[in-house]
Amino acid sequence: MTSSPPESLLREEEVEFIAIRAQGAGGQNVNKVSNAVHLRFDIGASSLPEAIKARLLQLSDQRISSDGVVVIKAQAHRSLERNTADALVRLREMIAQAAFVQPPRRPTKPTKSSQRKRVDSKVQRGQVKSLRGRVTDG
Repeated sequence: MTSSPPESLLREEEVEFIAIRAQGAGGQNVNKVSNAVHLRFDIGASSLPEAIKARLLQLSDQRISSDGVVVIKAQAHRSLERNTADALVRLREMIAQAAFVQPPRRPTKPTKSSQRKRVDSKVQRGQVKSLRGRVTDG
């Protein structure tokens, strides 16, 4: 698809960061400091190539709203800077997933020897099963 890595496709000025308070335990610091980050990225207004935009919008990801805005919440770390970096990494991974195009599968034929081996093993198995019949006095 593209020769440049997907990381270079993302412009940092197109990404909006909103500092929010993190959820969960954290002592008294959690009530005073906004360490979590909401990352917002509008797919339609971005400078990504149209093919990647279309694939991003087709992803069945709950982080993509119906308006085509990616919202990523990062609150795993205690510092705002690390949460911001974590959110950016996750956005880049999402774009890289959309940028990757599976190469088309070329159908192949089994070789003559593999076909022969398969039939021979089936015949041999059938002979083993035919010997399992009722024994008669002859």
